[in-house]
Amino acid sequence: MLNPTLKEAFLKNSSFNSLENEHAMSMTGTILKTCILGLFAMCTFAYTWYLQLGGFADKVNLLYNIGLFGGIGLCLAICFLPKNKSLIITTPLYALCEGLVLGYISAIANKFYPGIVAQATIGTFFTIFGMFFLYSMRIIKCSDKFRAVVYNAIFAIFGIYLVQFILGFFHVQIPGLFSNGIVGIGFSIGVIVFAALRLIIDFNDIEKYSGQLDKSFEWYFGFSLLVTIIWLYIEILNLLMKFASRNN
Repeated sequence: MLNPTLKEAFLKNSSFNSLENEHAMSMTGTILKTCILGLFAMCTFAYTWYLQLGGFADKVNLLYNIGLFGGIGLCLAICFLPKNKSLIITTPLYALCEGLVLGYISAIANKFYPGIVAQATIGTFFTIFGMFFLYSMRIIKCSDKFRAVVYNAIFAIFGIYLVQFILGFFHVQIPGLFSNGIVGIGFSIGVIVFAALRLIIDFNDIEKYSGQLDKSFEWYFGFSLLVTIIWLYIEILNLLMKFASRNN
């Protein structure tokens, strides 16, 4: 089962020959591209954080909306438009947009619960390294069945988020799932588990296609990994806020 945004026919019909072309996608190159994208996101994250703490609420809200809608548009373009050299432009732009959104969300969270952003960041990095260790040691194997279970769970989770988004227009909330009660905390833990397991699929995709695709695809797989990391961070931050709100 392939990454759903990659076409199997494209991979089979690709004329790229990794044995004859030195410009092949590699594991090291993809990790480097992911780090570069992370640095782009950190730059706009820091800028938005600074503005929010400085009291520039109007400017922060504008940047947040730019980052939110720009990120959604770029994400769709990266996933579904032809994969080509434009990735070197679209993926950094996406990272910049996400940094604007994360900076805003994190600054607000840290205002109400000081220190929570640092905790979420540490938790995210520990999860990343932990899952990489489990994958590299083959403790968790990325089989077709594993992929099917994780993808189905992720689709179900985002289906719930979509339903809640629509219900939000009518000021209705799904009972319990988004509260700081036992059900809400359990739901958040479950989401974090599947976000972490999605990292296994990202690692496997990078390993599987290394040497098989053009080097420009390092940007695409770096983008895919960054998306998972951002989702994981947001969910860990959300869980920590639920715990913190119970203690207030």
